[in-house]
Amino acid sequence: MRDRCRALLMERYVPDAARPWAVSRYSADRRETQAALEQAQTMAMLSPVQVVFLENAEAIESLGEKSRDEAVELLTAYLKDPAPFTVLVIEARRLDQRMKWGKLLTEKALVVECGLGENLDERQAAAVALASAMAEEQGVEFERGAAEDLAESVAADLMRLRTEIDKLAMFAAGRKQIRREDVRALVVSEKTTTVWELADMLASRQGRKALEFLDRLLREGEEPLPMLGAVTWMYRKMIEASELRGVTNGWGAARTLAMRPEQAQLALESARRISKARLLAGLSALQRADQRLKGGGEDARAVMEFLVTELTGGEAPAPSR
Repeated sequence: MRDRCRALLMERYVPDAARPWAVSRYSADRRETQAALEQAQTMAMLSPVQVVFLENAEAIESLGEKSRDEAVELLTAYLKDPAPFTVLVIEARRLDQRMKWGKLLTEKALVVECGLGENLDERQAAAVALASAMAEEQGVEFERGAAEDLAESVAADLMRLRTEIDKLAMFAAGRKQIRREDVRALVVSEKTTTVWELADMLASRQGRKALEFLDRLLREGEEPLPMLGAVTWMYRKMIEASELRGVTNGWGAARTLAMRPEQAQLALESARRISKARLLAGLSALQRADQRLKGGGEDARAVMEFLVTELTGGEAPAPSR
């Protein structure tokens, strides 16, 4: 979302030819707040307007008291008389309004939250628009209805949306169009509980049942690589869920995990049944399986069966014939 916002700001205010001179980026984490504000007060060459980005502004919170106060004073002085030829963009992962700089920005600047919001319909519509923009950047476009199918399949999860578009764009590069049938073929739908059914089997170490479940999915035509991607995504979500504190239900976890409440609830329940160490070990196993599948030299079913056995801690299955 922030990448997209940056791109739109540059497109709106700075001509292509002038961007090497009229777009600059600084980081508060590298203690460049003063340099950013000095640049904001200096006219850029070859452009009537410049855009100055100050990233990682939350780092101001962790400075020593003297350095933090100096940074806030510099920012206060600038906001009293901002340069008319500069769009100053201050980026932070969070805005703590208990801190001086957080209060200052809330009072003196336009605060924009880069997110899809909590309304499911609005999240879906925004994800569809972003999917179209991401596809355009990859040089492809969606067939009518395909972007909607994709956004629904990944439940408007932006990280997974980008990953799936990268995969679909490569698959559709020859015809420059992503079709609805491509989405159905390559994207394992997050809207179903399939991947979470498997999570329950893995969590309870039901190796035989998980292997039977895997066999059914493969016989029904599920492709190993996108299935592996979905399980990897699931493990990452369970790791995120395991790190949440004071959250007891899916509604409370939905926003932080960027998932629908019912799926967030499943992530919480699964994370409670698998230790953090086991989740991290599982993620490593998934990465190894991904490398083996992409290498192309091994039987895909055998790789997936070995993976399920490793994740459930059971005995290795006999090789598939």
